[in-house]
Amino acid sequence: MKKAVTALVLALTLLYPIIVYYAVQTVAVWQVASGLFILLLIRLLLRREKQAGDYWLGLSAVALCLYAAWQNSAIALRFYPLLINLGLLLWFASSLRFPPTVIERFARLQHPDLPVEGVRYTRQVTKVWCLFFLLNAVMALITAVWGSFELWALYNGIISYVLMGGVMAIEYWIRLKTQSHVR
Repeated sequence: MKKAVTALVLALTLLYPIIVYYAVQTVAVWQVASGLFILLLIRLLLRREKQAGDYWLGLSAVALCLYAAWQNSAIALRFYPLLINLGLLLWFASSLRFPPTVIERFARLQHPDLPVEGVRYTRQVTKVWCLFFLLNAVMALITAVWGSFELWALYNGIISYVLMGGVMAIEYWIRLKTQSHVR
């Protein structure tokens, strides 16, 4: 049951911009913000890892929704993707300073005895993700402050995920290409 609730909460969180866009057209902003507050609070309480960064990011998102509900502010709700991208940037960047990097940890799930070349490669990939989250945060800020509500929902709810998938696909293609030369 806990896994099903966690999956549902995660799916709804990923769909945040689309949900917010359509919800504020039918109900009051404070109601949308209150619902999101409850959703994010559940996600915070159900999270598996008890890392400090994850906790503070979740708490910040909950506080943002509380503020949006209190102020009945749709613009405040638009800052959630910025907050998430900055949190991911901080997580990935801090792993460069305090290894192993985030990508190395993922790689070691499949290859526990990752060679030195693999560690170097995962460090470079982590830097690419830092750049991606920085640029995505800038776009989230631009669309939140200067973009229309439609543009904000489109970029943060669809385009940013397509770009993320593109970075993953390119990295996978590069990894396959470089591994074929090693053989």
